[in-house]
Amino acid sequence: MRFLKDELPPYDLTYNDVFMVPSRSSVTSRMDVDLSTPDGIGTTIPLVVANMTAISGRRMAETVARRGGMAILPQDIPVHAVQETIDYVKGRHPVFETPVTIGPDAPVSQVLALIGKRAHRLVVVVDDQRRPLGVVTEKACQDVDRFATVADVMSTDLVTVDASADPSETFDRLAHQHIALAPVTQDGRLVGVLTRKGILRSAIYSPALDARGRLRLGVAIGINGDVQAKAETMLSAGADVLVVDTAHGHQDKMLDALKLVRQARDIHADEHGVPVPIAAGNVVSADGVRDLLSGGADIVKVGVGPGAMCTTRMMTGVGRPQFSAVLECAAAAVDEGAQVWADGGVKYPRDVALALAAGAGNVMIGSWFAGTWESPGDLARDPEGRMFKESFGMASARAVRQRTQAQSAYDRARSALFEEGISSSRMYLDPERPGVEDLIDSIVAGVRSSFTYAGARSIAEFRERALVGVQSASGYDEGRPRETSWS
Repeated sequence: MRFLKDELPPYDLTYNDVFMVPSRSSVTSRMDVDLSTPDGIGTTIPLVVANMTAISGRRMAETVARRGGMAILPQDIPVHAVQETIDYVKGRHPVFETPVTIGPDAPVSQVLALIGKRAHRLVVVVDDQRRPLGVVTEKACQDVDRFATVADVMSTDLVTVDASADPSETFDRLAHQHIALAPVTQDGRLVGVLTRKGILRSAIYSPALDARGRLRLGVAIGINGDVQAKAETMLSAGADVLVVDTAHGHQDKMLDALKLVRQARDIHADEHGVPVPIAAGNVVSADGVRDLLSGGADIVKVGVGPGAMCTTRMMTGVGRPQFSAVLECAAAAVDEGAQVWADGGVKYPRDVALALAAGAGNVMIGSWFAGTWESPGDLARDPEGRMFKESFGMASARAVRQRTQAQSAYDRARSALFEEGISSSRMYLDPERPGVEDLIDSIVAGVRSSFTYAGARSIAEFRERALVGVQSASGYDEGRPRETSWS
């Protein structure tokens, strides 16, 4: 990347402060762009879901991995729950979506409790042999007694497809019959569902798969407690990436933890032949990057204070504008043959593209994905009927309470005095893009287009060819679309 005036400004920059200039390009189509990441974690698009309790769970992990990204499970989840989640995600099909199922004798109230768990918004009715009997929609449950049975409201007008069927033929069949979803069966038993949009996505995206063809996901590990034992447990459970995570990554305790995690990883690699990448952070300086890399990290997370739920900069004055932080840290990492993740501060597809231009190997997204069907939070409605989910920062009072449950009442109360971050924020579901896959479509479309403007077919080429300028606040505002007229 180079600056338009060939001169780095004397102040640090956010994503809003910069823009990209088109270059001569021979890339004529977005589909000519390969977004496979250079950081060695196996993702085919440069999106990593941040390890936040309100955002990253099993539904998010499987959905994002199916489209080529990766979710990182939070460190606050009990170890047994992490193991169960890894088993669950590894057991999901890389193409077929996971159905929500229910028996015909169940009450309608159970359908309403389950239907918000998947973007396809349908529940498949199955018998005790998992043979599909029908489907239930949310609309079919409206104005119906909540104790009515599923059999009373389900539709038996099913189009089932065999697991071996050609996806394009399945799409044509669904389109011809004006049906949005088809249960997928193998030997008559339900094994998944296919939607028309899902079939199209499977032709555009390549899933992030491990060596055994299973969906990938990562796990975060803190720097407190028995770090080595937890790392060994997560590796044995099948984690594809370990993230040693703390708000202030440039500290001695982080380096001590990294040493232990590296030892566990190397022992595991000797036994299984494949070293699992270790990411660590967060830092915002070249010195921080070099220290974490020398301490055992393969990838360094960059970002202090840019997140939507983070109050660190307002509480402490500590942090750094994210574009400049990524630019400096990525340069230091490349010198050491390593990569960085840009963690936080992205609000639009342009920000993801700019993070990649600055040198990030992957971009972590948190709050942007909180308001989706797939995030772990419960769906709620405000007085106007708008759907939302609650999000909260990982240093907030709410997160601290969860993290310190095993401590004494005194220690928990003392820890609560020093929280940072927002404990409750409403993240509204966008009616046009309510699912995480809808957001991924928007992000990837924008990033691919950015690459074509730069004349780049890969992330490596994009880093070299991106031409970036600095703009005023009014320059940024000029580029924003208007939802209403000027008068």
